[in-house]
Amino acid sequence: MEDSQIIRLYFARDEAAVEQTEEKYGSYCFRLARSILGSDQDAEEVVSDTYLHVWNAIPPARPQVLRLYLARITRNLSFSRWRTQAAEKRGGGQMDLVLEELSECIPGGQSPEEALDGKELAQSIRSFLDALPSRERAAFLRRYFYAQSTEQIASQLGVTGEAVRKSLYRTRKKLQHYLTKEGYSL
Repeated sequence: MEDSQIIRLYFARDEAAVEQTEEKYGSYCFRLARSILGSDQDAEEVVSDTYLHVWNAIPPARPQVLRLYLARITRNLSFSRWRTQAAEKRGGGQMDLVLEELSECIPGGQSPEEALDGKELAQSIRSFLDALPSRERAAFLRRYFYAQSTEQIASQLGVTGEAVRKSLYRTRKKLQHYLTKEGYSL
């Protein structure tokens, strides 16, 4: 079923919308949640929460690209759950590493003024990523959007883990330089 048809079902408040969303995007959302949380059970719960969130958000929201809309909601819910779990046990998992790596090149949103700059920052990062070679962009997104390990990325891109780590390091440095040039203080 086409995304526009699924969205029409949401607007009609037809429960088939959730069924169609699950059929078309369920495994995608599950893989995304699992890569962040590392647990099948937690991922299943987040995906269920995603469907509830989408049901409550559409209408009035009318997403342009349903897959990306679902990914954003799934990621946000997964990160919220991860933070809650991390606060409870302070483990040293994959997400700690991902967030630590990014902290050196992405400014934090400590003040309301910085929070207002969030949209401009997101656009700057999108522009930076658009200018990267496709392999470098793929590695960056797999690491920092999908929270994949460097070994998983290496396997998918057909390179060594060390090559991925070096590439990610160089890309983070480029991003740091780019954002500094754009006027962001790091």
